[in-house]
Amino acid sequence: MFYHVQSLINPIVDDQPDPSAANALQEGLGGQFGEMRTMMQYLFQSFNFRGDGIPYLDLIQGIGIEEISHVELITKTISRLLDGAPEYHGSKFDVPGKGGDPVMDMAKDQKNPHHFIHGAQGALPVDAAGNPWSGSYVHNHGNLVLDLMDNLVLESTGRLQKCRIYQMSSNKTLRATVAFLIARDEAHEMAFAKALETLGVNWGKILPIPKFDSSQYPEVKKLIDAGINREQYTFRLDGSEMGKIFQGSSPSNDGTELVTLKEPKNSYPIPPAPERPEEFAPGLDPDLQKLADAFTEFKDKTLKDMEAKAGPNPRAKKKK
Repeated sequence: MFYHVQSLINPIVDDQPDPSAANALQEGLGGQFGEMRTMMQYLFQSFNFRGDGIPYLDLIQGIGIEEISHVELITKTISRLLDGAPEYHGSKFDVPGKGGDPVMDMAKDQKNPHHFIHGAQGALPVDAAGNPWSGSYVHNHGNLVLDLMDNLVLESTGRLQKCRIYQMSSNKTLRATVAFLIARDEAHEMAFAKALETLGVNWGKILPIPKFDSSQYPEVKKLIDAGINREQYTFRLDGSEMGKIFQGSSPSNDGTELVTLKEPKNSYPIPPAPERPEEFAPGLDPDLQKLADAFTEFKDKTLKDMEAKAGPNPRAKKKK
């Protein structure tokens, strides 16, 4: 079972809308080496895991669960890069462009007009060329060593591509998210390399890939200084044996130590997505809006009445 916390694993930084940057970032989401593949590959490997090598199962599954949060982060970043690219300033309940003015005229000139036709200025499960994500990307060999090697290559290729995407745009929204993913991909490289190391394979001389000092990217340096490229999270409520593998010296032989934690030290609020009348999204007419507002008021009143009946929380008093 999975439990979801309504928070982001990294904050989304504000900058101007940039549909071209959004399309480049689609490769990091739905491409052959993107976050959708890492999520599905590690989860399928964990679901199909055989034998009693529980520390390896916990390692693969913990990273797979983290990848769910990466998919959420990157989709919301793409949406932020698209949101308001054509911005409508008319009344919410007017028909956009009712006078004949094409309010999304710019959309037809974008690298992926499907962002505006299919996605209502939101992310799509496709790569940067618009090709749909495919389950054939997922590798689950059923052999632990081969799966770990495949995962190491996947993380290394994904990190390489994210470094290239970082260099394609100076947009702060894109760079903040990509920088975080570069740092976390390096942590995952270390995780799979360390697992292979415990099985007699030494990857220390070639990692990380690409082999360069990623602290030259200022956004990545801040994250490295905070140590997140040497942390891995279990996301388990019932205990995990991941720490039996993800511990000790880093396979990159740089003097750093690997640390297993239950969850990331920080989380960040999910920014609400504004309505987009020019996309007819979400499309509430005045009558439906009244019903939605009435339901919200009823829910808030019910919660307040329940809290009043329950009285003060003794634990809250104790905390104070």
